[in-house]
Amino acid sequence: MKDVPGIWGRLGEKMRESLVSVLPVTVLVILLSFTPWVDISSHELYVFVIGALFLIAGISLFNLGADMAMTPMGQYIGEGLVQSKKMTILLSVAFVMGLLITIAEPDLSVLASQVSAIMNGNVLIITVGLGVGFMLMLGVIKILKHADLTSILLYSYMLLFCLAALLMDNDEMWPLLSMSFDSGGVTTGPITVPFIMALGVGIALSVGGRGASENSFGLIALCSVGPIAAVLILSLMSKGSLDYQVPDYSLDAVLAEGVWPVAVHTMKDVGQSLVLIVAFFFVLQLLVLKLPRTKILQILIGIIYTFLGLVLFLAAVQMSFMPIGYKIGVSLAGANPVILTVFAFIIGMVVVLAEPAVHVLNNQVSEITGGEVSRTQMMVALSIGVGVSIGLSIIRVYFGFSLLYYLIPGYAISLGLSFLVPKLYTAIAFDSGGVASGPLTSSFILPMVIGACITMQGASEVMELAFGVVAMVAMTPLITIQSLGFKAVVTARHKRQVAFRRILAADEDPIIYFD
Repeated sequence: MKDVPGIWGRLGEKMRESLVSVLPVTVLVILLSFTPWVDISSHELYVFVIGALFLIAGISLFNLGADMAMTPMGQYIGEGLVQSKKMTILLSVAFVMGLLITIAEPDLSVLASQVSAIMNGNVLIITVGLGVGFMLMLGVIKILKHADLTSILLYSYMLLFCLAALLMDNDEMWPLLSMSFDSGGVTTGPITVPFIMALGVGIALSVGGRGASENSFGLIALCSVGPIAAVLILSLMSKGSLDYQVPDYSLDAVLAEGVWPVAVHTMKDVGQSLVLIVAFFFVLQLLVLKLPRTKILQILIGIIYTFLGLVLFLAAVQMSFMPIGYKIGVSLAGANPVILTVFAFIIGMVVVLAEPAVHVLNNQVSEITGGEVSRTQMMVALSIGVGVSIGLSIIRVYFGFSLLYYLIPGYAISLGLSFLVPKLYTAIAFDSGGVASGPLTSSFILPMVIGACITMQGASEVMELAFGVVAMVAMTPLITIQSLGFKAVVTARHKRQVAFRRILAADEDPIIYFD
């Protein structure tokens, strides 16, 4: 019973963090409802506020559960399998865990439900899972061999753009390009991030060597690449015509299903997802890990918190944030596209604060770097990056041009910066790209952009122009966070030059004579 006050204290701290995260988004939407641009009824506003309260509770419980269960599970598996010194088992476990946590990822389920009219949701999820499993296996090899992350990413993105070029020849499947790049962003969400990051830390610390902390980053980045390649290949193999039907995002349609059925369906999905991960963990516990009962008990309690948090979070997002996001997009695009672009930038800056996985990443980065990259620096860089990405996405919808006009120069800049900044910043930046595009991006921002696209370009262009916003959210943090590293390099060089000039300009003779 001694741990109970500690748990309640930690939960209270998580609640305060969640309140600060969700409050800006909530206030922005409430203020927007009082403007003439968006007609949000009092009933819709009431449901939205209730959803925000559930969102706060859900993020709090999830973050506590991640600390108690998901992160320790990943670290224990990484450490235990490396100590077993069986490479085949380690790589096999990495592949299977990559597949299972992808199936469990709620972000991917949200995306699959929104494109179910043109692609079987289960096929999409399994395809993405295979991509994650393969790249997670490659990431483990990278940690064990201390391979250079920049080189792996450079070749990986060259492959992606080669596949994209092949897809250009298929006029019928070409609209799937944006959705393919979105799949990489939604894969690394609240379940995936704490587990994979902890797995990387556990393996890197067990392997040791120079730069062990730096070597632990990069798994999220690689796991974001795998799904894109897998879905691009799936698109190249597909035949037929695309007939995308926009889902009914209205609040009446959501509430018509009923609150309780939505909650039960969410509990079923989350429960099935977590059971796969937990069952596989306990198989490893019996065969390899052999952890003491106290740690197992802590993990079980943490899994309960994770389950409750995800159920509250996803139910709140589906029933309140998704309909409001869609209505804002439709209304602002019809009223004034310039105002919509400005709002998109602002809402992008604050919506990243409410992403559960972002807090997990920030804590991990601050801890591993010893404060060299602070939580504040990370949050500012992520906020600016996500804000810019959503603003640029609205501009793309308005003018109607291909996503590649953003992605090719964006990734060229990102990979170019990786040769100029410390490797630690590159690894953190590419991990951050996958983390920033979480559940709120796919269930609040994406419906908002879809609504804007329907108003400005028509429903027929949604697949090609509205989708891709998640990919943009995953790309821009790569530039902003590496810019922090570039600034640190320039600042350090300037300080050395100033110190050198002071030595040369000193009046005293700098030569020291010894008797």
